[in-house]
Amino acid sequence: MLRRFAVTAAASLAALAAAPTALAGPLPVPLPLLGGGQTEDRLTVTVDDVPGVEGTYTLECHPAGGSHPRAQQACDKLDSVTTWGKDPFAPVPKDRACTFVYGGAATAHVTGSWAGRPVDATYSRTNGCEISRWDNLVPVLPSGR
Repeated sequence: MLRRFAVTAAASLAALAAAPTALAGPLPVPLPLLGGGQTEDRLTVTVDDVPGVEGTYTLECHPAGGSHPRAQQACDKLDSVTTWGKDPFAPVPKDRACTFVYGGAATAHVTGSWAGRPVDATYSRTNGCEISRWDNLVPVLPSGR
């Protein structure tokens, strides 16, 4: 009896341990809210010190729209990096070691709502980690090159 319990418990633990992996994956694409056909996926992107693309843009997704110059590509990028348990707008962890590479004075600020969550993220190109974080959101943010 005790052996059967141990085997059953071990099998249950194995199934539970695998569950987060099985559940990991892209977030579902939000359906338009009832009544207005609008979604919660609206962002305001403000870019400074990037010649030719400085300014403030709106980005709406599902369907793509707004004043962002590459709205559909930006929405596609956000859809591809949005997964359960991971914030695509998360800052670089404070304890991360970063290279001392300066990528220029470019800055960006993204606010709004994505996948039902508020967004308030600031971007720069002040070191290797920040450059990588910026580049991971191109074309939401303009290419810093």
